[in-house]
Amino acid sequence: MAGMMPLAPPVAGLVLAAGAGSRYGRPKALATTPEGTSWLVRAVHTLAAAGCHPVIVVLGAGADAAEALLGDHHPGELVVTRAEDWADGLSASLRAGLRAAAALGPGPLAVAVVPVDVPGLGEATVRRLIGPAALGPAALGPDTLRRACFEGRPGHPVVIGRAHWAGLIASVSGDTGARPYLLAHQAVPVECGDLETGADIDVNIDVDINAGVERETGGTPGHPPDR
Repeated sequence: MAGMMPLAPPVAGLVLAAGAGSRYGRPKALATTPEGTSWLVRAVHTLAAAGCHPVIVVLGAGADAAEALLGDHHPGELVVTRAEDWADGLSASLRAGLRAAAALGPGPLAVAVVPVDVPGLGEATVRRLIGPAALGPAALGPDTLRRACFEGRPGHPVVIGRAHWAGLIASVSGDTGARPYLLAHQAVPVECGDLETGADIDVNIDVDINAGVERETGGTPGHPPDR
């Protein structure tokens, strides 16, 4: 019909939340903000609000308790999978998540991947990564490989087109995530430093998400380089 806007390509969300959080002191899937908001639920809501559908959550350590936090979501909007080999490291979570995305059939052209420990992630950042305006005329499709950057520092989300899923599943190992693959395949950086800091939380700190201020209570924010 004339005048109708074209539909955006389907992008699934993927939350990696399987780790034990050894440095944090407990599984990050069970962590909350100082106000009591679940990091896991917040990540799901952010991806969904930005237009990702469905949202896939990968659980491992503390899986039963974490899944209980997600109990109010409609099954058609949320896919929960478990990485039984989660103790092998981050690669196990990524493999499980990409396999779950592939099992959805031909629908999603890409996945927007975030770890659960970026509780300050904003909807606007996700929209920039998956939206058609992220790279001007460059369309999002199965060959897409994009990574959010914050003042030049790589972070999340990472948007991975369907054509890369099998290669990533085959190549990741141990506690190393997608970083080597992203470097080798020249993932396109999308600057988001004007929207937020992109900080991830590696140890237990008190985070004021709305103000973007981190107050140390037992450690410092980490930015693991291998995700």
